Amino acid sequence: MEIKKDILWRVYLCFIGIVLLCVLVLGRATVIQRVQGEHWRSMGDSMHQKIVEINADRGTIFSEDGQMLSTSLPQFDVYMDFMAEGLRLKNGKVYKENIDSFAMAMADYFKDKTVKQYRKEFDEAYQKGSRYYALKKKISFEEFKALRNFPLIRLGKNKSGIVVEESSRRIAPFGLLANRTIGLSREYVNSNGKVKKMNVGLEMSYDSLLNGQNGQRVVRYISGGAVPVEGFQVEPENGKDIYTTLDVNMQDITETALLRMLQSTRAEYGTAIVMETGTGKIKAIANLGRNRGDTTYWENDNYALRVTEPGSTIKMVTLLAALDKGTSKPNDLVEVGMAGRMQVGPRMVTDAERSPKPVLSIEECVAHSSNVGLAKIALKAFGSNPSEFGEYLRKYHMAQRSPIDLAHVPKPRMAPLEKDHGGLMNMLTMSFGYALNVSPLQTLTLYNAVANGGKMMRPYLVSSIRNQGVVVENIQPEVMIESIAKTSTLKAARESLEMAITEGTGRVPFKDMPFKVAGKTGTAHVSDGAIKYGNNVYQASFVGYFPADRPQYTCIVVVRTAPGAALHYGGQIGAPVFREIATKVYSMYVERKTPKSYEGAKDSTSYFYAGSATAIKNVLGMLNIPFVDSLQANQWATMYAKKFKPVITGNTVRANVMPSVKGMGLRDAISLLEPMGLRIKVQGSGKVQGQSIAPGAAFAKGQAVILNLA
Repeated sequence: MEIKKDILWRVYLCFIGIVLLCVLVLGRATVIQRVQGEHWRSMGDSMHQKIVEINADRGTIFSEDGQMLSTSLPQFDVYMDFMAEGLRLKNGKVYKENIDSFAMAMADYFKDKTVKQYRKEFDEAYQKGSRYYALKKKISFEEFKALRNFPLIRLGKNKSGIVVEESSRRIAPFGLLANRTIGLSREYVNSNGKVKKMNVGLEMSYDSLLNGQNGQRVVRYISGGAVPVEGFQVEPENGKDIYTTLDVNMQDITETALLRMLQSTRAEYGTAIVMETGTGKIKAIANLGRNRGDTTYWENDNYALRVTEPGSTIKMVTLLAALDKGTSKPNDLVEVGMAGRMQVGPRMVTDAERSPKPVLSIEECVAHSSNVGLAKIALKAFGSNPSEFGEYLRKYHMAQRSPIDLAHVPKPRMAPLEKDHGGLMNMLTMSFGYALNVSPLQTLTLYNAVANGGKMMRPYLVSSIRNQGVVVENIQPEVMIESIAKTSTLKAARESLEMAITEGTGRVPFKDMPFKVAGKTGTAHVSDGAIKYGNNVYQASFVGYFPADRPQYTCIVVVRTAPGAALHYGGQIGAPVFREIATKVYSMYVERKTPKSYEGAKDSTSYFYAGSATAIKNVLGMLNIPFVDSLQANQWATMYAKKFKPVITGNTVRANVMPSVKGMGLRDAISLLEPMGLRIKVQGSGKVQGQSIAPGAAFAKGQAVILNLA
């Protein structure tokens, strides 16, 4: 009996011990999961490391004279690790001593929360032991510089727990100007959660050069994010810069003239291109389309490359082909009648306007834009073999994609020209601008060849590629065809285009021009997708060159009208835009090339510069130039001459008060004004010489300021 009791006592004791052990294990598990869960999960995450890419700084796109058309500005995401050793030492002494002043600095600078709200959020994050608390995201470089001087943060990474991630955002300093051609560069997250790029224009065509070579770094994953591991990093190779052929002033002239016409006629869209005749450089390219739901316009598509039925501007192909083949001569007479309508072969052809006389020379057929006349010329030349007309279209690069240095250029389309597939009818229709689709840029390239003595130049937008200011590649003008036609043919073509201005369809819009112009109007009845001929939508165009006696620039204007628009002829819409562009470009870029008899030397003893205080000091220090320093603690400075010595003074910046940006470069002006909430518009080129909001004046966030550069 005693043995039995002894055994039972031991069994009960073991049972109780096992129960107590289970309770202890369950209790400990509960504590670990419920109370210490976040801590242990972060510890577990910290064991995971991964190699991630560091994005390289994207290159800048410049105009030909060095003005920024698209550039990247740095932005910063700032986080705090509230489990940082420096914040936790001595029962959080550093945190407690600095958190009040830090909250005050945050509230005073960013003005998005009160001091009390900031302090509450910080305390909650500290108590939870948040290791990746988002302090501020996507702040500018100026905001980041200010943040680094705040209490607590200025103690350094180890004591403050600050974690900084740098990225960049793309901006176009000139806004609307050539926006669609320069393009966009932005990222988005697709349905699979992967970051993808959405680029267009030059940003897409030269993406690999602009993007550079990404670097790599090792990161350690912690609760809520990832922290870089110091010492394990391969620096990225920044992208190269692209210098375009675009001229900002010429682009502004072109964009303004086109926009004015679109707004006055409420047209659907329009494009205007200016090409340097001798080189093929695109100096300006405007693409404006009406925004849905209102009457405003934006660079929403590259209409310069969109293929459409061109209308009468294609008659230059018919003239060149017929004269070069030799079936017609410039002074041959063509009967067009006075009724404005005549049967030509199998097709009834109608003229938009009746001919001034029943018989016209071939040159007059082009000048007066007679569909009947050109159809008869084409029938005589290619009636027996319509496919031969297609060979001339290919010769003049009207049947293949434009070789311009952009990606995804649309391909022209044309109706079949085989005789047993309606080729004769199609050829006659093509002779005056229908049954084929070509882009405005292709038409411009052909007319530029006529202006250039027959030499067809490849149109291009990029003149050089540079790496940190060093030229990597210079793109030279390229001749596609040495001569598109015989000398006599080209002479007749130029005479017909000059005649169009003096006595033909361009006579009224170019009356009293101060210099000679040559060109051709075009009006096409549009049938495109959902738009049918019955909708009465027209494409009005004008293409030509100036000055006609020594061509330097070739220009095309194409406008698609609103349905039923009263003004829809090329001479009413396209020609006035061309005239405005030509007049202003001539006065700025042609007349000014005449050498002056005497121009005095500029006085170099006085100067005025402005910008980053650190940058100015660094430059003077590198050049060993002594200077008078009156900066104190200012981040922005001005420099001027006094008694033959540079004097640097501070440029005071206060919230909601307009600072002076006179003398600054555009990048510095943007870096200063944009973080203050101002919208920046730019006129001219060079350094800032004037600003629409006077220094010292108050302003509201979102207000626009115009910077005049010179």
